[in-house]
Amino acid sequence: MKKTVAFHTLGCKLNFAESSDLSRKFVENGYEFVDFKSIADVYVINTCTVTALAEKKCRTAIRQAIKRNPNAKIAAVGCFSQVSPDEVAKIEGVDFVLGTNEKHKLLEYLDINAYTVSSTPEDFVAAYSADDRTRTFLKIQDGCDYFCTYCAIPHARGRNRNDTIENTVKLAEKIAKSDTKEIVLAGVNIGEFGGSTKETFFELIQELDKIQDVERFRISSLEPNLISDEIVNFVAKSRTFLPHFHIPLQSGSNKILESMKRRYSRELFAERLQKIKTAMPHAFVAVDVIVGFPGETDEDFEDAYQFIESLPLAFLHVFPYSERPNTPAINFPGKISPQVKKQRSERLYKLSEKKHTEFCKNHLQNPSRVLWEADSHEGFMYGFTENYIRVRKPFDAGSVNTIEIFFVSLQ
Repeated sequence: MKKTVAFHTLGCKLNFAESSDLSRKFVENGYEFVDFKSIADVYVINTCTVTALAEKKCRTAIRQAIKRNPNAKIAAVGCFSQVSPDEVAKIEGVDFVLGTNEKHKLLEYLDINAYTVSSTPEDFVAAYSADDRTRTFLKIQDGCDYFCTYCAIPHARGRNRNDTIENTVKLAEKIAKSDTKEIVLAGVNIGEFGGSTKETFFELIQELDKIQDVERFRISSLEPNLISDEIVNFVAKSRTFLPHFHIPLQSGSNKILESMKRRYSRELFAERLQKIKTAMPHAFVAVDVIVGFPGETDEDFEDAYQFIESLPLAFLHVFPYSERPNTPAINFPGKISPQVKKQRSERLYKLSEKKHTEFCKNHLQNPSRVLWEADSHEGFMYGFTENYIRVRKPFDAGSVNTIEIFFVSLQ
């Protein structure tokens, strides 16, 4: 009988792309891929370290796998394993702890029974997800040089690096031949693409736009200071790049942005957002916001809230500040209680709901091009418009992975 392997992935789109790539290598080497809730010979938990909650979920997943099959090989790989290998290794039943540099070579380590390996991440390893034939996450960049005071990702994933535009385009062309309709560009700080090859992100998207077999590209996340006029103007006129931006704001207070060591002011953020909405009034713009950063007073939060409320946004991703080991902010004074973080988060959740509803209402009865997905729930299938409004219709197997004109309505 074939050996079986099961994956559980936590965290970002980048992790999902890498897990999918690694799972294909297992299948190519004779393994059968099974669901994580099944009995497997090898369990791979691709970990995340972005928050304390993410690490807790990693530990839970590892223990679930050990309980499910005590005789299985358990591999904890990725970011949490990179920054805290000793902590992960202490979990009884874990066989392999591999950092971000080594997880791509897991099959080799299984053969030699290596235990804990987490060297400094230096190589760029291309990857893409293939679990969903409708949409693929394409890894175009890894690492980050910013070292914001709250963030452990540069320690987990290393410095900024990428493959060449030529090789990235070839991989996108390969994906396109699999009948995938939409490619999402993923990375840690994709606007810095080209730093290791003396190229630019703008040059990359110009070349990707020329691939005839791709219907859609989405940009997963761009730092505000890296959103240039040329990028905005290009996306506005592009054949394939969609009017959808995910921008990490993190705070609407200049005082907190400076303390976070972010590379922009809220005025620059607002100016970039206005540029996008002028060029693409229908664009969906989502932002990340951290609440309860050390030193964030009630006045700071209220100031930030009023600023965010004034912006033409479609969605907020809200994160209570989480202390990360080996980051400067862990030693900052003015720590905020969990209760206050929760109260502030709830206010922003409600603001997000209000803004998202308003955004959708503004597009009611607009004809939109919807890419239909395979999932079915209570007789309905779902899809996303070009500007990321989720819509539904009665399930029709013939519509899966097709794009059709559809009129947006409130569900």
